[in-house]
Amino acid sequence: MTDVLRRGRASLAFSFFAQGAGFALLVTRIPAIQDRYGISDALLPVFLAAVPILAGVGSVTTEQLVKRVRPSRLLRWSQPVVLLALVGVGAGGQLAELAVALGVFGLAVGALDASMNMLGVSLQRTYGRSIMLSFHAAYSLGGIVGASLAWAGAHWHLALWVSYLPVAAVLLPATLAGSRWYVDGDPAPVAEEPGARGAVVFRLLLPLCLVMTFAYIGDSTVSNWSAKYLKDVLGSSEQLATVPYNVYMVTTLVGRAIGDFGVRRFGAVAVVRLGALVAAGGFAVVSVAPDASVGMLGFTLLGLGLCVLVPQTFAAAGRLFPGASDAAIARLNIFNYVGFLVGSPLVGALGDAWSYRGAMLVPMVLVLVTLVYARSFAAQPDRYGGGHERPRTADVGRGSNGL
Repeated sequence: MTDVLRRGRASLAFSFFAQGAGFALLVTRIPAIQDRYGISDALLPVFLAAVPILAGVGSVTTEQLVKRVRPSRLLRWSQPVVLLALVGVGAGGQLAELAVALGVFGLAVGALDASMNMLGVSLQRTYGRSIMLSFHAAYSLGGIVGASLAWAGAHWHLALWVSYLPVAAVLLPATLAGSRWYVDGDPAPVAEEPGARGAVVFRLLLPLCLVMTFAYIGDSTVSNWSAKYLKDVLGSSEQLATVPYNVYMVTTLVGRAIGDFGVRRFGAVAVVRLGALVAAGGFAVVSVAPDASVGMLGFTLLGLGLCVLVPQTFAAAGRLFPGASDAAIARLNIFNYVGFLVGSPLVGALGDAWSYRGAMLVPMVLVLVTLVYARSFAAQPDRYGGGHERPRTADVGRGSNGL
């Protein structure tokens, strides 16, 4: 394995880590942001929805930009913008300042998410074996660190900028330093067949878009409703109600840390099917749980099941469109935000109109639909992945220094 690939993989993993930490610091301090700026409960959903909507715009824009600018360069400069926007969220004092900071954050995070996964897919192609889950494991680890720092900030009643500025001061120069080792891969040479040419056929991408949406509906259900569910439905204490999301993040990290070995051994289709079944089982357990301890078991299963779906969906898009993987990933990334936008309001509306136990069955059914599309994750005979994985160390792509 060449030093170029090792450095490229390590630097990209750190980028995923930094993004996980930054995003967790934002979403876990929403109550503090609301208090700082005096945002009413009626206005808060507008601000929260604006971020994923603008992130979708950023992802669409990235699809056009990568026709002229390599993904490594977009990642190199979008990540510092995200971190600076995070500091802006904590340092502002007026509602207009928050709107600008969140707007910049949303646009930049869309470009960041898309370019990170573009580089991850191209680097996996160069390796010739599954490594995509390891990058998302780094994201999960960053999320745990960010959530822990957010808890510390809330526990000691630190001002938002005091929580955000030191993190940005450490991560921003570190990610810039690491960006010199990003590796841009060349599009794979492919045969002339539908889905293999240098254009994305949306009809072929649609199953993966649906899987991405369903996965993020499940994820947003856990992040937005797990604490309320444990406290209001299962009667847990307020302290215990904060535990499910942490458990979910830890099991997500564990599942992603070992997931690549499962893909190499059993193939992506088997891993996706197992993940969907385990996640559906987790929602079922949560729905019928008689007490908080059984509910915690359900959220543990959710972390182990859902964690494989998103990384493998990006990887599958890269295999499906090897000649246009950047464009495919940029479009697929939009449905990350669609799922995030749909998931939380959907469960909340069903919970208020029906019951929160019943509402948990809806993401369960949607995750099960993934089984219908599992074949979309299969490797094709003339492409890398699955049973055809092989080490490829000679083709190292183009380092970002050559930009």
